[in-house]
Amino acid sequence: MSDLSAGPALPGSLPRIHTMTFGDLAFALKAGFRDFLRAPLFGLVIGGVFALIGAVIVASLTVWQLPWLIYPFAIGFPLVGPFAAVGLYEVSRRLAAGERPAWRDVVSVIWAQRRREVSWMAFVMLFVFWIWMYQVRLLIALFLGLVSFASFEQFLTVVFTTQDGLLFLGIGHVVGAVLALVLFSITVISIPLLLDREVDMVTAMIISIKTVFQSPVVMLGWGVFVTLGVLVASLPLFLGLFVVLPVFGHATWHLYRRALP
Repeated sequence: MSDLSAGPALPGSLPRIHTMTFGDLAFALKAGFRDFLRAPLFGLVIGGVFALIGAVIVASLTVWQLPWLIYPFAIGFPLVGPFAAVGLYEVSRRLAAGERPAWRDVVSVIWAQRRREVSWMAFVMLFVFWIWMYQVRLLIALFLGLVSFASFEQFLTVVFTTQDGLLFLGIGHVVGAVLALVLFSITVISIPLLLDREVDMVTAMIISIKTVFQSPVVMLGWGVFVTLGVLVASLPLFLGLFVVLPVFGHATWHLYRRALP
């Protein structure tokens, strides 16, 4: 296999991958914020849709008397962020090409992904999210099985003030971190790549993983930054997602373009 750190891509080989720096992250973030300001309505609508979805799910968990699922859901919610940003990637792609994005064109591109490899990546992401929620329920059954929670506040009290609760919290976050690392590595570059070029899902995931492993500190730093940003944006009833999600979505597109010049 050819060296991916330098030189042009050969026919039939993987493309050249640029070694990322923190300067690339700063550039991508600035470019993402610029794209948001250039086409704010797209970002506000897409961010608003997912803010509404988050609020509805939290409300539903409260009505169904499952408030203890709110915390793991909020932690796992960023896992589906890359797929949520597909429309934002298309907006950034059109802006970079000097085009003026229109709703009809962007929506048609999003709808067309159901017949392309991006739809399979969506399945992978939702499957990992399902595993995350399932392991939370499994760990609760193992460590807190005899405890009932009447409210979200009571769940937090048990988790942070009992030995079993702290053990559940520690193991749950370790498992969650592993799942998040795997999902981040296979999606951070692959989803914008699949939108932009005609490659298969497996090749896209390999390129994404190689990008992360070639610049682990920078790329994992970006993953942590995005995760924390989405979590903070989700705290005030998910309202922060109106701005944070589109900015990160646009920025991820520019990060992909820097990684695969």
